Amino acid sequence: MISANPAWDEFLRSHRWAVLTTLRTSGSPVSAVVAYALDGNELVVSTPQTTFRHASIARDERVNLCAFSNQEPFNFVAVEGRCNIERTDLVRTTKLVFKAIEGTGYEEPADLPGWLAEQQRVILRIKPTRVYGVIR
Repeated sequence: MISANPAWDEFLRSHRWAVLTTLRTSGSPVSAVVAYALDGNELVVSTPQTTFRHASIARDERVNLCAFSNQEPFNFVAVEGRCNIERTDLVRTTKLVFKAIEGTGYEEPADLPGWLAEQQRVILRIKPTRVYGVIR
């Protein structure tokens, strides 16, 4: 479980988009919409290592991932945590992210290992330290 609240865990399992907030060198936050998936008691995000979020996490591992519903009443669950950058053995976790966004128009590439190398992808693995949310 990600949290002590089963409703928050179910929300994270049943949603696919989130806002990932990282920190600039100055300490100010910067956010981006990402797709995510659960991997056991952690969250994973696939991203190119050429992105700002990769660079900022390499400097400061503190992140906040806020998953949200796509319609009113706009429920959300936020996960504060520490993020590790994984550079090897990316196929299994990338498949989890593609499974999470199934049916949205994003399809897993036929040559996933080749795509991962070409896109210079990494996996951001978030280990939760605090989880909170509002589900109406």
